[in-house]
Amino acid sequence: MPSRLPIQDIFAGLVTSIGTAIRYWFHYTLVAFAWLGVVPLTACRIYKCLFTGSVSSLLTLPLDILSTENLLADCLQGCFVVTCTLCAFISLVWLREQIVHGGAPQWLEQNQQQPLNGVGQQNEAQAVVNGGVENAVLDQPANPAAENVVVGENPDIQEEQVDEEEEDNEDEEDAVVEDAADANNGAQDDMNWNALEWDRAAEELTWERMLGLDGSLVFLEHVFWVVSLNTLFILVFAFCPYHIGHFSIVGLGFEEYVQASHFEGLITTIVGYVLLAVTLIVCHGLAALVKFQRSRRLLGVCYIVVKVSLLVVVEIGVFPLICGWWLDICSLEMFDATLKDRELSFQSAPGTTMFLHWLVGMVYVFYFASFILLLREVLRPGVLWFLRNLNDPDFNPVQEMIHLPIYRHLRRFILSVIVFGSIVLLMLWLPIRIIKYLLPNFLPYNVMLYSDAPVSELSLELLLLQVVLPALLEQGHTRQWLKGLVRAWTVTAGYLLDLHSYLLGDQEENENNANQQPNNQHARNNNAIPVVGEGLHAAHQAILQQGGPVGFQPYRRPLKFPLRIFLLIVFMCITLLIASLICLTLPVFVFSVFAGRWLMSFWTGTAKIHELYTAACGLYVCWLTIRAVTVLVAWMPQGRRVIFQKVKEWSLMIMKTLIVAILLAGVVPLLLGLLFELVIVAPLRVPLDQTPLFYPWQDWALGVLHAKIIAAITLMGPQWWLKTVIEQVYANGIRNIDLHFIIRKLAAPVISVLLLSLCVPYIIASGVVPLLGVTAEMQNLVQRRIYPFLLMVVVLMGILSFQVRQFKRLYEHIKNDKYLVGQRLVNYERKSGKQGTPTTPPQSSQE
Repeated sequence: MPSRLPIQDIFAGLVTSIGTAIRYWFHYTLVAFAWLGVVPLTACRIYKCLFTGSVSSLLTLPLDILSTENLLADCLQGCFVVTCTLCAFISLVWLREQIVHGGAPQWLEQNQQQPLNGVGQQNEAQAVVNGGVENAVLDQPANPAAENVVVGENPDIQEEQVDEEEEDNEDEEDAVVEDAADANNGAQDDMNWNALEWDRAAEELTWERMLGLDGSLVFLEHVFWVVSLNTLFILVFAFCPYHIGHFSIVGLGFEEYVQASHFEGLITTIVGYVLLAVTLIVCHGLAALVKFQRSRRLLGVCYIVVKVSLLVVVEIGVFPLICGWWLDICSLEMFDATLKDRELSFQSAPGTTMFLHWLVGMVYVFYFASFILLLREVLRPGVLWFLRNLNDPDFNPVQEMIHLPIYRHLRRFILSVIVFGSIVLLMLWLPIRIIKYLLPNFLPYNVMLYSDAPVSELSLELLLLQVVLPALLEQGHTRQWLKGLVRAWTVTAGYLLDLHSYLLGDQEENENNANQQPNNQHARNNNAIPVVGEGLHAAHQAILQQGGPVGFQPYRRPLKFPLRIFLLIVFMCITLLIASLICLTLPVFVFSVFAGRWLMSFWTGTAKIHELYTAACGLYVCWLTIRAVTVLVAWMPQGRRVIFQKVKEWSLMIMKTLIVAILLAGVVPLLLGLLFELVIVAPLRVPLDQTPLFYPWQDWALGVLHAKIIAAITLMGPQWWLKTVIEQVYANGIRNIDLHFIIRKLAAPVISVLLLSLCVPYIIASGVVPLLGVTAEMQNLVQRRIYPFLLMVVVLMGILSFQVRQFKRLYEHIKNDKYLVGQRLVNYERKSGKQGTPTTPPQSSQE
């Protein structure tokens, strides 16, 4: 091998590499064109063609697909259509798996032959898990706790299922054995598939092969199937339901009302699905009447798909939307708004208005569910038997949608609307009315959508999002305080109404005795007073306890139990009303608003600020005050000397934290935001004949955002000194904060680089350029464009260094391809200084 590669070898290697790159470029361009152009464009054009409603559009569909008008908009809309169709396909496959593994409803399997012993035992065990069969557990040992575990969750469910079984038995009397066998075979048709063949096919078909990233052209077949699948799903799941609903609405004369809703397509499609579900139920009944078992099962499965889809829309879309609108209506007086204002906002932007109300409703439902989970940690297991446990591993809402009848879902939906709406009335509308009556000048709050303050709204929003909310939400102390308040209220209400055993159980009172005398405790559980409806909570409690077989906790039922429960509900409503008044007025919200206004006055002067910012600022101060008081109360039993020592330690830690916060959360974001303003914003927005204005608060706010993004990218990137330092600082935490390490390793280098980036161009533009004797226009041009010019120079240097490294790798690759014969692994032996020890020189790994 020559010491240096000849020019012709380098040139040949470059040509080969360029040819390979061009080939890959053509292939990946074809892949991108097929998946990002052909598939979305055909989906969009077919969708528009089907919903045009004319025969001529069908005839001109090939020309419309090849049209070059509105390519970008149609591709984006087509991506949305393709995403919807793929989600629908995946949902159908997942729903099929739910039906196969979870079992079909009883009404779908009602005319089948009784299975053999093994299958019967499996179905029987499955029925016990679903809470539908009680007779399957009669052979269990005579242990009351164990017996209560397997009883159904709700007696209404058991009665309804018993009635359904009786109706099924009546229908089976007239069925012949042959028809039952055919029905059984038809039920198992879609279950008889070979799992090994599917697994083998899945191993062969990878994402690279399916998308065409492996270099083959097999993906063109996949593109064809995806286009066909999109067309089929658009036709079946959008075209047919829409036109069914459209013809029905036009026939009933409701077309004007639907058009006035601004969501004509969505409402029409939902109406079509509802009518389609009713039609499938009727056809299913007719097929069962004439003993068409396969048709009956197919219609039943189609009805399950439509029913689950509609229930998902209701649960995720309609219910949060109702909650959001109800919250808005009940809080109109708090913001000095009227229904006319909401109507005008809806008319101007219907989509945005509905989305915001849906988002508010989802947040309300989420926090309500979080509060229910907190209640389960405090109350006796079994008290909240009527509410579903979201932490239950066996809780499967899709299985409930499949098996439970539609009238039960409707009843549950109405009950949920009543409960959530009543809580909004009790904790929002009624307190606002009381505040308006007692404090007429306190409301409404200032919630203007514009700002006449010199401070940018962006900086305040970032202050709220980056400082206040993380401190209030990420700290576990707030949740512990709330849990302590709930527990204190529960204990008080339990002793006042003699419901302590019902609310908290007897476990706390007998905890010591239970540890000393477990056998006596077991005897007391067996001899406990029988509770009416104890089986109502047993199955729920068995699922709630995710550990071993923990039985249902009995409770002592006092006299006049229904009256005490009614008084408990009244007491709970009064407590919620008072708590809402406290949160909206004294001392939390009034103090937070006025303290926030007082604090914000130092920042903004006499300008009006959105009450959200003032309340957030004041609430943060309240939280810090309460946290300091609780810490001092916890230290008081340790003595004065310990308190002084703790105060000294915490004061030192707070001083260190303030210094680090000033450097990393003040100076660094300010310099970073100012640099971004000089490099990107000012050259793009301000002409050369105008002077740019800089707002420090706005630059600092943008710098905070940029600093968080840079820190996140650094932590996700490769290992280098900045990532190592940030990880070390994060691992130390606030209590073990190392001020010297942070300043020396993090703050000083970062601030030095930012200051050099700001000062060096300014010195060149303002100090060196005028000495060269250039004109004033040239000086202005240099001052305004030197920052982006230097950024361009740095980027070009980075690109050049990257290309140099790539050329070195290409050089080594060409040399190995032409001259490398083989590679051999040899042992590395370190040379020893001892005499008499033979050493072999290390052999070269390349020949």
